[in-house]
Amino acid sequence: MRSIRVAVLAFEGVSLFHLSVPGMVLGTAQSAPGEPQYEVNYCAEKIGMVASDQYLDLTVAHGLELMEESDVIVIPAWGDQLVGASAQLVKALQLANAQGKLIVGLCLGSFVLGDAGLLDGKEATTHWAAREEFARRFPEVRFRPEVLYVSDGNIVTSAGTVAAIDCCLHLIRQRLGADVANRTAKMLVTPPHRQGGQAQYVEHPVPHLSSETHLSEVMAWARANLSNDLSLDVLADMAKMSRRTFTRRFREATGSTVSKWLNAQRVARAQELLETTDLPIECVAGEAGFGTPLSFRQQFSVHLGTSPSEYRRTFSAK
Repeated sequence: MRSIRVAVLAFEGVSLFHLSVPGMVLGTAQSAPGEPQYEVNYCAEKIGMVASDQYLDLTVAHGLELMEESDVIVIPAWGDQLVGASAQLVKALQLANAQGKLIVGLCLGSFVLGDAGLLDGKEATTHWAAREEFARRFPEVRFRPEVLYVSDGNIVTSAGTVAAIDCCLHLIRQRLGADVANRTAKMLVTPPHRQGGQAQYVEHPVPHLSSETHLSEVMAWARANLSNDLSLDVLADMAKMSRRTFTRRFREATGSTVSKWLNAQRVARAQELLETTDLPIECVAGEAGFGTPLSFRQQFSVHLGTSPSEYRRTFSAK
């Protein structure tokens, strides 16, 4: 099997971290020892020297024609989201999109995909600090500012910095399976991301919470006891708050309602069980805390756009 060819865009002021992540993560992936799966190269609008954000000059040997020869195109974090992509770059991305190539925008790289019109009608995300500008510039996008990364068709976008690693691990998992992605994560000494889907992939970030609110402890307990009764009264009592205060502070801290957060956690638990066990669907529903198999299937479809059975066929460990 030939290697999957990846073109990563370099430009003046490019983030050295984001530029290196695809090569570091995808280049580590192997389906068998000694058998590389990704061939990562770099391109620029103009061949030659490119200065990175760390004041290191990089020599780029390929122009944008590399995109035509590649299977995957990665746009790292754009230096300034207020500066639009050039007509030359927009044309190259539109051609790649028309050819059905997988196109990835890391962090502010999603702005470049937006400038090319590739995100219209699709779900996408970007760094939280630029969410207002992104929503203003691209009103036709189904913007998901709360997620780490999201996949919609042949387009993948991620949030900032470390989410780029998570996103690239997801690409490996989509193409080569959970086992290869997990081995790659182990080699990089980073946690593997075991959630996934078909038409859409959504991973919810764990919020940073003040220990004074008791919310972090309550949420950690809830994740460890998803099969229990986790009513609003139970959680509010554990947090030593009234229902009203708990609901308000939970939304302030997470940007989500308690019920939506719980459903997302239960779907994540169900994904893990579907991948790693042979438990019947009814048992998975119970272990994850869904009241009925019907409720389980409905929530699973809402979050991942697929059924539990189909998900297991696609992602279960072999």
